[in-house]
Amino acid sequence: MTRKEQLDKALGSLQAASADIEACAVVSEDGLIIASALPQGLDEERIAAMSAVLLSMGSRTVGELQRGELEQLFVKGSEGYIVMSHAGPHGVLITLTSKTAKLGLIFLDMSRCAGDIEKILS
Repeated sequence: MTRKEQLDKALGSLQAASADIEACAVVSEDGLIIASALPQGLDEERIAAMSAVLLSMGSRTVGELQRGELEQLFVKGSEGYIVMSHAGPHGVLITLTSKTAKLGLIFLDMSRCAGDIEKILS
């Protein structure tokens, strides 16, 4: 199985774990899409670029406020959540959820998936 197929499988498993997960993707820290399970109408390159900006700002913020290393970014919108989590030194897992998502379970499922992605990318 190729690396791309392994990543697609990991993202598919993440989406299957919860009906509240509407989309997910793996991007590089510099804003390039690595793999995605996004619905039609969402621009992969745009999402990856915005994610890189958010990660950069998040990293700078935790550094300036002496909160250690950035582990996760969490954005709440009126229609749902965006959660970003590191997946090893070279990847970031992005998940879009519904507004009724049970975040504890989402975080747990993302943590497992991020571990799988880290292994695939290393």
